[in-house]
Amino acid sequence: MSNTIAQPMNPMLPRTLFNADHQAFRDTCRRFFETECLPHDERWQEQGHVDRTIWNRAGELGLLCVTMPEQYGGLGVDRLYSVILLEEQARIGNSSLGLALHSDIVANYLNNFGSEELKSTWLPKMATGESVGAIAMTEPGTGSDLQSMITSAVSDGDDYIVNGSKTFITNGVLSDFVVVAVKTGDGDKGAQNISLLLIEAGRAGFTKSKTLKKVGMRGQDTCELFFDNVRVPKSNLVGKEGVGFIALMKELAWERIIISIMSISSAESALAMTLQYTNDRKVFGKPVASFQNTRFKLAEMRSEVQIGRVYVDRCLELVLKGELQPDAASAAKYWCSDLLSRVVDECVQLHGGYGFMLEYPIAKLYIDSRANRIFGGTNEIMKEIISRTM
Repeated sequence: MSNTIAQPMNPMLPRTLFNADHQAFRDTCRRFFETECLPHDERWQEQGHVDRTIWNRAGELGLLCVTMPEQYGGLGVDRLYSVILLEEQARIGNSSLGLALHSDIVANYLNNFGSEELKSTWLPKMATGESVGAIAMTEPGTGSDLQSMITSAVSDGDDYIVNGSKTFITNGVLSDFVVVAVKTGDGDKGAQNISLLLIEAGRAGFTKSKTLKKVGMRGQDTCELFFDNVRVPKSNLVGKEGVGFIALMKELAWERIIISIMSISSAESALAMTLQYTNDRKVFGKPVASFQNTRFKLAEMRSEVQIGRVYVDRCLELVLKGELQPDAASAAKYWCSDLLSRVVDECVQLHGGYGFMLEYPIAKLYIDSRANRIFGGTNEIMKEIISRTM
């Protein structure tokens, strides 16, 4: 696969979120992804997961859990630093390394809801890359319907006995621990039954499947988890018993913004590489970019991507103020992931037959981008959330 990286186009409307410190951090992220991830990505896709050592390297560079408090090994910086990491990873088309889930989802659950013991035990290890975290919500028969989960944690003295299974778990195979959504109460209480429980990888009865074979995102470590009478101390509860669903809902808005950030950045990258290709590629003696149809398609895509960028940046301003509402996050997630699919499809078409060859980055993006409309809650669920506020 080609390691050529198209240079990003200048935005039609200048961005105003970032300062000089942010830019310095972006330079570090860009070097990391270009020099330490991109050369290995094809091999990671073949083996179905990244090398374990890349987590340690990311920790050495200070790229993990950057928004966590300094007392737990983080940098204590604002979420724009996470945004920069996400954008730079998406820019080079790396879908293999599950940094966002580790640093911006799992770590947030521990920091926002976990006990002091859990935070002091796990967050410093996550920041150095010594421990990789995952979260397990989805079950084989429930999909986006979290309230229908059946994985149970039955009280037994000072412990829970956990039985059940989870699927589509990012970072699952390499994870050292997983925050698992379980039912801890009466089956008639719905969302009030759900709790979050940290389960270490080495516990008896806790097993993992082999890496799942996916259509795209083939280098991302994704597996199933199985719990067979796994004994877990109640001190591993993340938050109080029965408040897991509330915690999930609070953090899902940020997860959906993460997907929208990566979708817009990926769309920008697709557009940049297609502009470069259509200028270089000649048909009937002229560059493909010289034909009116090509120019109009590129103009349409650039306009839509810029509109999406402005909306996402506005959402990020609200994130920094703690004012982003779930319906706005849902709108960003569904619209930007839909937009990415449309843009990539058009870009493949403009590449012609070469757009279907995996040697070209646009082909990999074509198969990687489809999952954005599914995970984090399907886009149909996003529309349902929005409709409830109308």
